[in-house]
Amino acid sequence: MHTAVVYMHPAGPLVALVGNPNCGKTALFNRLTGSRQKVANYAGVTVERKEGRFALPSGKMLRLLDLPGTYSLHPRSPDERVTADVLAGRAKGEKRPDLAIVVVDATNLRRTLRLALAVKRTGLPMVVALNMLDLAKQRGLTIDAARLADALGVPVVETVAVEGGGADTLVRQLDDATLWQRPAAPASADAEVEADHAVVARLLAELGLDRAAPHLPSDRIDRIVLNPLLGLPLLAVVLFFVFQAVFSWAEAPMGWIEAATGWAAEGVGRLLADGWFKSLVVDGVIAGAGGVVVFLPQIVILFFFILVLEESGYLPRAAFLLDRLMGGVGLSGRSFIPLLSSFACAIPGIMAARTISNPRDRLVTIMIAPLMTCSARLPVYALLIGAFIPRREVGGFELQGLVLFALYVAGISGAMFIAWLAKHLTGHAFKAPLMMELPAYHLPRVRNVAIGLWQRIKIFLRRVGGIILALTVLLWFLSSYPAPPVGATGPAIEYSLAGTIGRALEAVFAPIGFNWQISVSLIPGLAAREVMVGALGTVYALSATGEETGALTALIAGQWSLATALSLLAWFVFAPQCLATLATVKRETGGWTMPLIMAGYLFALAYLASFITYHLALAAGWG
Repeated sequence: MHTAVVYMHPAGPLVALVGNPNCGKTALFNRLTGSRQKVANYAGVTVERKEGRFALPSGKMLRLLDLPGTYSLHPRSPDERVTADVLAGRAKGEKRPDLAIVVVDATNLRRTLRLALAVKRTGLPMVVALNMLDLAKQRGLTIDAARLADALGVPVVETVAVEGGGADTLVRQLDDATLWQRPAAPASADAEVEADHAVVARLLAELGLDRAAPHLPSDRIDRIVLNPLLGLPLLAVVLFFVFQAVFSWAEAPMGWIEAATGWAAEGVGRLLADGWFKSLVVDGVIAGAGGVVVFLPQIVILFFFILVLEESGYLPRAAFLLDRLMGGVGLSGRSFIPLLSSFACAIPGIMAARTISNPRDRLVTIMIAPLMTCSARLPVYALLIGAFIPRREVGGFELQGLVLFALYVAGISGAMFIAWLAKHLTGHAFKAPLMMELPAYHLPRVRNVAIGLWQRIKIFLRRVGGIILALTVLLWFLSSYPAPPVGATGPAIEYSLAGTIGRALEAVFAPIGFNWQISVSLIPGLAAREVMVGALGTVYALSATGEETGALTALIAGQWSLATALSLLAWFVFAPQCLATLATVKRETGGWTMPLIMAGYLFALAYLASFITYHLALAAGWG
């Protein structure tokens, strides 16, 4: 084997990783590069750019660029345009790759080989990674990689990206100098694009893969899951079970964390002398950060189910089930994945809207994504539900889980209403039929679920140790200074800067039942939703004296009315977004107009919902 020529670029040759969505391309990227990755944006656009590095057997380093998934080099969305421009050398500020690795799905060569032929026409040296061979064998497909390589005129390497199979062979292939020195194929006329279908059909016939695909267990499952009558009720049952589990399964570990937080506060309080430093540590750090960490079990349980449903192949089916429903409000099933991503965080959901080709649908999806109940709201919901909703069963179901489910439904309903309103205000756009590939069902891989959970735990704890801790400490300072005047009888916080700000805001929020402590805690919540819980913990820790001290849940249960709690729940269903989300919308839409409109309509919606909820609760005698 020859040694690869790797001096083409000062930082090493650039290899582009190309493939259809869901072909295992990113799994192969992660397998090759490991932790040697950096994420940015392409110049002039907001499409994410992922680049990594890996070493060849000769010791030389290559740069690997994970291009956005695409079905062709004739783009219909911002993501697809980036891929086409990079391969053609038209991308602003981006060097044209020296070589392309085209990842093809062995279970669907009829579709994925068309992209391989299109990349070959660009004239780039290339190698084909024949991925998902394990699934192909399960379906009874036998693919002769050598014959496929002869037919395509490029090297073909067998891989199973999720398990690392074939990665070493692929790396050794890239160390072959003849691959890099292969003369570029002449560019073909666009007319040949239409001939790709015939070329692929001929290749499959030569390989003996042109027979009809066998009926799979997934097909039999889909007769039930995608049934027009059974599909939506089944989806509702699945989601309902998830929300029930979030409360019932998390009760014990939440109790352990809450007890540990109390022991830590008590132990540290005994060790430190009275003074500002003790107050900072006990009332600021432990009360603030500990009040948020206690909800980690619920977040872990929620993401566990999301990852299991994603790994099993069920989530893409939900897009088809909801396509007709979303069509009634002027959207399509294409909006489902961005909206689903927003249940974790609105930011990746908004960024995922780039895959929607229709500009109007993309903008509406961005504007309603924040109404999906993101994980940052969960600590607030859990705090209020745990404090005010009794633990009892209604019709065989946990009442607390029913309330949480209703809050998620309220957010979704609000989003659909805004989309419907936009449809009638802007005119009904043409609704393209939804076409999406449904992966085969399979048992979730424990390793993938565990890695996904660990990543989300790290993100959550990093936020607790970063922005949440910083803001709770800042709020402690505002709540502790200036010192109360001589002869003051109330808690010191009432005379502090935070108390002054809270009293001013109380005039605005009193009509919806918020006291000054709630009002001042809303401010740090603009940076991150879950900071609201830490802020309340700090404010009430500094407000409480003597017998009033205790867990935050018990404190607010004794001091707030049920009407106030329900009003605050309604507020957070529609509350204005965190600043990071508004900044993302600004980048995605190219200006501040849409973020300002978003902040304005969300504030108005939240205030209206809280006002109605509060006064209905008062009328019901829950004041």
